[in-house]
Amino acid sequence: MHLTEGLRRARDGQGDAVAVVFGEQRWTWSQFGDRVARLASVFRAHGAGAGDRIAMLGHSSHRYLEYYYAALWSGGVICPMNTRHSLPELLYQAADSAPAVLIVDDAFAHLAEPIRQALPDLKLVLYAGDAAAPAGMLSYEDELARAPTCVDAERGHDDLACLFYTGGTTGRAKGVMLSHANLLASIRSHMTASGPTPPPASLHAGPLFHLAAGSRVFSTTLTGGRHIVLPAFAPADVLRTIARERVTAATFVPTMLAMVMRHPEFDAHDLSSLELISYGASPMPETLLREAIRRFPNARFAQSYGMTETSPLVARLGPEDHQPDGPTSHRLRSAGRPAPGVEVRIVDAEDRVLPVGEVGEIIARGPNVMLGYWRKPEQSAAAMRGGWMHTGDAGRFDADGYLYVVDRTKDMIISGGENIYSTEVENALLQHPDVAQCAVIAVPHATWGEAVHAVILPREGADLDADALIAHCRSLIAGYKCPRSIEFRNDGLPLSSVNKVDKAKLREPFWNTQGRQVS
Repeated sequence: MHLTEGLRRARDGQGDAVAVVFGEQRWTWSQFGDRVARLASVFRAHGAGAGDRIAMLGHSSHRYLEYYYAALWSGGVICPMNTRHSLPELLYQAADSAPAVLIVDDAFAHLAEPIRQALPDLKLVLYAGDAAAPAGMLSYEDELARAPTCVDAERGHDDLACLFYTGGTTGRAKGVMLSHANLLASIRSHMTASGPTPPPASLHAGPLFHLAAGSRVFSTTLTGGRHIVLPAFAPADVLRTIARERVTAATFVPTMLAMVMRHPEFDAHDLSSLELISYGASPMPETLLREAIRRFPNARFAQSYGMTETSPLVARLGPEDHQPDGPTSHRLRSAGRPAPGVEVRIVDAEDRVLPVGEVGEIIARGPNVMLGYWRKPEQSAAAMRGGWMHTGDAGRFDADGYLYVVDRTKDMIISGGENIYSTEVENALLQHPDVAQCAVIAVPHATWGEAVHAVILPREGADLDADALIAHCRSLIAGYKCPRSIEFRNDGLPLSSVNKVDKAKLREPFWNTQGRQVS
């Protein structure tokens, strides 16, 4: 039960095969394994010990994959940082996780110093760029070249492996603690559901600071596949890379898939190598899924439903259920059946199991469920009460055991596959001196699925401007979390019977023709 097991097997059993492709560069499994063992040695030489967090702030690259494995090889804990977060958000995560090592690339080297100042016990800052290292940092490549290899620490089982930060209804990000056993249980559950498949040529187009992409790193290595890494998602690059590298497996959030299909170069590339397209992170509109099935005739489709706290798999809709015609076509709207080894229930507010067809909260139990939230025992206990992970999603089962996600019990917005919590946006808006009251809701968006919409009650006599309010938010939170639209009300916000803002009433005009309360 070691996440490094797959790397050791690939290195020893197929050392000359290509392991990683990044642009025009290629590394075999022997070369990749050697670089991982040297990087782990660098961490140890600078005092990073067992269980220490190793942070990475950078775009996806071959070095990001090396970081994943070297952090574990050294005995440490993977702790990626969201490149879309604002500096205050990054400083919060850094202070909360207290990493021993920070790795930054060219795009984020300018943030290393303010982060360092917040971390008096930081032992090492590595510059993972191709130029000379800036002052106060050591060069990733120079340190790698002079370091010896080291043996794998072989931490595993219930040892902490990863700390992925996810949003929270409190407005502060929470570190989700995942063990080696958690992640391997989820990966093996997925492999069991998928059945025997050849080693994939796997495209990493999503950001590697997300577990959805990160889990594919481990599963691709375990199956001896080939990693093909893009620095960022760009539809043209995705199309060209699939054709050039003969990619066989790719994972997209619905927004990404829509952008790929609608790109003017779509029909100019040979995409026939694609055998499996996986999707998840936000609900897939049925019309978009039907279009994708039609436009990728050689590919099978599979949906994964889950969350970071479940490593991330809870349920899976396999290729056999992606039938656009016939008596089971309605299953295209479902999240599939519970993954092997995962129990799923639909419960009411008292955690009582509800009958088939009734809507309640989706809860899950299994070896994939997190250890808890980092340094947040009360929130951990609340989320995992009774031994079940409470997802905050509302759903129902049908008579055939298929799960349908119909709403969210938490005030979370999913825009372009990114989780955005309304409380966090509201906290930013309320820091403006002219905002008396506000409510943030999700509204349908043709491209992103959902968009952030703010309803504002100005202070008396204030002359508020929507653009200025959005700029104010951008100084406090990541740009993708900021409102895309703002409406002002002078007659107050609707209240529920317990004097809370009635968000259901605010959402109703936007969603009453959509058929469900998520997009």
